[in-house]
Amino acid sequence: MSSQSSPSATSPVTANYTEKLWPNFWGWVIVLGLSAAGILIFIPISPFAGFVAFGVLLVLQLVILVASTPTITVTPDTLQVGRAQIDRKFVGDVSIHHGEDATAQRGIKLNGLAYLCIRGWIKPVVKIEITDPDDRTPYWLTSSRNPEYLAAALRGVGQH
Repeated sequence: MSSQSSPSATSPVTANYTEKLWPNFWGWVIVLGLSAAGILIFIPISPFAGFVAFGVLLVLQLVILVASTPTITVTPDTLQVGRAQIDRKFVGDVSIHHGEDATAQRGIKLNGLAYLCIRGWIKPVVKIEITDPDDRTPYWLTSSRNPEYLAAALRGVGQH
């Protein structure tokens, strides 16, 4: 029996690619505007109550927004998009779609069994074929601000 532990047990797995699908500028402005509505609602009671309502609403919405922002993570062994995770050995062809083609992929070309992680404020999408014979999902379709980098990470470009 060896006294050495395996490298995977002692060293953390580093991601080849990570991306958070944060809301765009206007998403944050809407949060600020909705929070400001607390001032308008509670200022008849007192200015202090209005500003407390603003602060509480702002913190609450920011926590929800940050907690619900999906992450795309590619490691040497796994792919995680939002809540879904799959072994990289089941990742097939990867294609990048921009403009009208991206719109078609999200609409008329969409397979009803596909896993989606779409954000309307991020136009490009990456289509990731799933080759797992036990999974009915034909592909994952995810928004990405850096689709070329995501596709390169999934294809293993630049790795040793």
